[in-house]
Amino acid sequence: MARSDSAADAANPGRLKQIALTYKMTRRADKKIGFVLAGVFLLILGVFLAIGFLIGHPIYLGILGVLLAFLGTAIVFGRRAERAAFGQMEGQPGAAAAVLDNIGRGWTTTPAVAMNRSQDVVHRAVGKAGIVLVAEGNPNRVKSLLAAEKKKMNRIVADVPVHDLIVGSGEGQVELKKLRTTMLKLPRVLTGPQVTVTNDRLKALGDLMSNMPLPKGPMPKGMKLPKGGPKAR
Repeated sequence: MARSDSAADAANPGRLKQIALTYKMTRRADKKIGFVLAGVFLLILGVFLAIGFLIGHPIYLGILGVLLAFLGTAIVFGRRAERAAFGQMEGQPGAAAAVLDNIGRGWTTTPAVAMNRSQDVVHRAVGKAGIVLVAEGNPNRVKSLLAAEKKKMNRIVADVPVHDLIVGSGEGQVELKKLRTTMLKLPRVLTGPQVTVTNDRLKALGDLMSNMPLPKGPMPKGMKLPKGGPKAR
């Protein structure tokens, strides 16, 4: 029992430190975050206190208001922190791969299945919606990368739908912050076993990550492919 309590005590400071670091990161991009969170907390608490005085139960409604105020503040903080994180990642090579890594259960992602020397890159995700190819980089250059990958997909898994998305803020592109939502909205056409079979077939293709020492997540700016490395197909 003592060991369990000590483990919990060790975990709590870690969570508090993580929250503090997240707040500092968010505040760098969102200067008003402190005022917004305080405003949300006081607004929710004030509404419940007012209702409490009206019905004659200010203590009960006050306690409930504090709990819901904390919950509401946490939700607002989470959303603004996520927005700030996406803002910092926007435009960095490999940012889409970081989003795909956290897309959720039911998806298998393979970063950097295709890349050229200009750091335009295509990532692959497989789920019940089929195969999704996510490209980031110059819109004109990535189209040839996507076309080559779709051609390979058709040779190996012709019976599986292949979607392609280009991350960016231009017309016909998907903003980084909307990438996860966009993918989750795709119609589900495959069963669990079909997803497994599709992944098994695609393993034969391999990927650039297995042949190159690329870091996970956003790649450092200025990174160059090794001489003789993969070229745009």
